[in-house]
Amino acid sequence: MPRLAEMSWPEVEVRAEDSVLAIPIGSTEQHGPQLPLSTDTDIAVALCERLRAAREEVLVAPALAYGSSGEHAGFSGTLSIGQAALELLVVELCRSAFDTFDRVLLVSAHGGNHDPLVRAVRQLRTESRAVQLFCPRWDGDPHAGHHETSMMLALAPEHVRMERAVPGDTRPLGEIMPLLRTGGVRAVTDTGVLGDPTHADAETGHRLLESLGAALLHEFTAWIPRERS
Repeated sequence: MPRLAEMSWPEVEVRAEDSVLAIPIGSTEQHGPQLPLSTDTDIAVALCERLRAAREEVLVAPALAYGSSGEHAGFSGTLSIGQAALELLVVELCRSAFDTFDRVLLVSAHGGNHDPLVRAVRQLRTESRAVQLFCPRWDGDPHAGHHETSMMLALAPEHVRMERAVPGDTRPLGEIMPLLRTGGVRAVTDTGVLGDPTHADAETGHRLLESLGAALLHEFTAWIPRERS
């Protein structure tokens, strides 16, 4: 099935009844000196595309490339719409989507989006909307470190500047969380990196994307069993 943005409205109308709209949600925010600002959005889109390849009823919407990224303020290029705006935007976007589709899946690859998206989903469900949220998680470097850099080497190596990769704050996230909450990422690292991207590699990135894609497919299938497809 083609992507939503590539279709005409009559084509969407014919397929909408049997389709699930997947909306990738990312951010435009700093990811260290080696990664593009689109990293979270690129990962969210890649996971939606993997799901689309596995489940023919999935239709992928254009990505929402702005999120709640206030913790990255002070790093050039970061654009944040904040929690309240993101929550409202997603609620209204999904309400509009439900004019056409019966089910909507949100796939967010930015941790700062989690709380407002949970609230948005809660509101939509009180309106009897069939909406599901998937937020990929992995153990290890939380931001612009080994894992995200490896995934971007797998997805878009031409946009990764490995010669600029440097270690950032490598302390466990739980240890630095109080500092992050009060002062943002700038309070713990001048590079914007939480972790160490210097040994990232595409093979690790492919494995992680495969694992995250499998987790998404598992949750999707639990929500919409194949026999209902």
